[in-house]
Amino acid sequence: MPIRHIEPPGLMKPMGYTHVVEATGGRTLYIAGQGAFDADWNLVGAGDLEAQARQAYANLLLALEGAGAGPEHLVRTTMYVVDLEQASMGPVMRGIGAALAGRRPAPPASTMVGVTRLAMDGMLIEIEGVAVVDA
Repeated sequence: MPIRHIEPPGLMKPMGYTHVVEATGGRTLYIAGQGAFDADWNLVGAGDLEAQARQAYANLLLALEGAGAGPEHLVRTTMYVVDLEQASMGPVMRGIGAALAGRRPAPPASTMVGVTRLAMDGMLIEIEGVAVVDA
């Protein structure tokens, strides 16, 4: 497998992400930011960050599967969260955990960024990713 997760000594123990992910060889996929929309552009979980995180991550997984990949191939994610507060992390992580139910790959390198708004009204989270798949 061309993906290796590294936790360098001296860094804090990460919660829900990996500090360093090394990917060699293979095919690289860049997944556009996924929001909490169903296939008909209906917003799922209006006003509910956990429900939106679950749908956005499920959409990210569908995008990966469409390219012949899975969550184990993710090497990086960026999560944009509207009005991010410390309390927002719990609902986001629970939503992602629900989307990954039964599938526990090593977590990718990840960044969570607070924003004032996203592209569409009502969106509370958008998640983009980079994946590496064996050639």
